[in-house]
This record gives sequence, structure tokens and C-alpha cells, in this order.
Amino acid sequence: MLNMVFLINSWLSSFNQPGLCIIVAVLLHYFLLAAFTWMCLESVHFYLALVKVFNVYVPKYILKCCIAGWGIPAVVITIVLIINKDFYGNGSHSESNPFSNFCWIQENIVFYISVVAYVFLIFLTNTAMFITVLLQIHSVKSRTQKRSRFWKR
Repeated sequence: MLNMVFLINSWLSSFNQPGLCIIVAVLLHYFLLAAFTWMCLESVHFYLALVKVFNVYVPKYILKCCIAGWGIPAVVITIVLIINKDFYGNGSHSESNPFSNFCWIQENIVFYISVVAYVFLIFLTNTAMFITVLLQIHSVKSRTQKRSRFWKR
């Protein structure tokens, strides 16, 4: 959906309908945040599968992942819309080319907080999960090598 909304964004913004542009910008923002949230959930799942291998039963795990994956971005979008729906709009870059218009976040501060900071937090989480998984794999490998040397003797 992120790709679809991104591809039709310029075309829909050429209609010069503020309401339509706000809807398209909200959808684009939502699906972008949802894609990154699901990426973060994948890293958490990777951590649970490779580090916390045993005794990791989470009741209704898929339901909780879906609520987080689709709900957290919805909360961010709702907060932005409650503060001011006019943060979303049509950003024109060139008057000669109507297809250069793009419906997106108009305020830089809102963009930095609701997109850049959000993606940065997910990047930090993914990096932490990755390092933890690498350390776990390294420790398993070194233990296996020690055991194999012991058995060879």
C-alpha cells in the first residue's frame, strides 16, 4: 500500500483538492510508519527466535504483533491530526509541472518528530537486536568449537 499511495500521490495532488491531499498524505504517512513498525517487529521476532529460544510462549502473539504493527502508526497519525490536520497538504515544487506536486507533511518539525525520530528509534532497536543476535550466535559457535576440541582429544 505504501508503494501504491506513493505512486498515485502526484496524480491525486494535481486535482487541487485539499481534503483529498490530506487523505493521501495521511495514508502515505501511515503506511510508511507501518512498514517501519513491521520491520521492528521482525527484529523482535528474530531476537525471540535466536536468543530466547526456549520458554518463549506469548499468548496471542500474532494478534499482539498486528495490534502493534498497525496500531502504533495509527496512534502517531491520530496525534498529528488532533494537533492540526493542516500539517498535511500539497507541497508544490514547480508551477510549470503540475505533477511535481506531492501530498505530504508540510511542517518540518512534525516531519522530524513523526518520521525521522520514529525511524531513528526503530533503527536503534533493530541495531540493538542485531548486535544481541550476533553475540548469541558467536557464543554458541565458540561453545560448539570448545566442545568439538574436547571430544577430539
